Amino acid sequence: MKSLTINASQRESVGKKSTKALRNAGQVPCVIYGGDTIVHFAAPELAFKKLVYTPDVHTVVIALDNGTKINAILQDIQFHPVTDKILHIDFVEIFEDKPITMEIPFKTTGNSRGVRAGGVLRFNLRRIKVKGLAAKLPDVIEGDITDLKIGNKLYVTNVANEDYTILHPDNTVICQVKTSRNAMGGEEEEEEGTETPAAEA
Repeated sequence: MKSLTINASQRESVGKKSTKALRNAGQVPCVIYGGDTIVHFAAPELAFKKLVYTPDVHTVVIALDNGTKINAILQDIQFHPVTDKILHIDFVEIFEDKPITMEIPFKTTGNSRGVRAGGVLRFNLRRIKVKGLAAKLPDVIEGDITDLKIGNKLYVTNVANEDYTILHPDNTVICQVKTSRNAMGGEEEEEEGTETPAAEA
């Protein structure tokens, strides 16, 4: 999984007055849990752009001004209800030997037989919740939909992997091909082996 580095300053004072002053200066107050001690720090709001405003998922290296580097994942984020400015971010420290829980984006590969026959691909999940060691978690989970006909479904069990545990029930549907007005039952007429570009979620 990809990692981002955020250069930050450790906070000594965590009261409301100092927090307000940080925000007025364009800084985001943050906290890291999960380690031996709770770490409070702050970084410019722009430093979180590639972490927050993206469909991708990342682990994070918090590089503090005292030379300390902490590996973490984003746990929770608070936005201002009117301006959408970032008010506060919670991180959880991660370790090489301890599994973490994350929601990984899902992407389809292949071109569904049912879609080629006029059906429509509908998504129930865009992200899949998994648990595993950070080093083994993928940037994206892919599922081949080539053989899906109209009425067929792709389940989380179809994308199972020994590198992680999927935290959804086995009967959870990721996506399915449904009938559309354009579907004329032409699946039997399509040519086998026709190459089509990969369809992405």
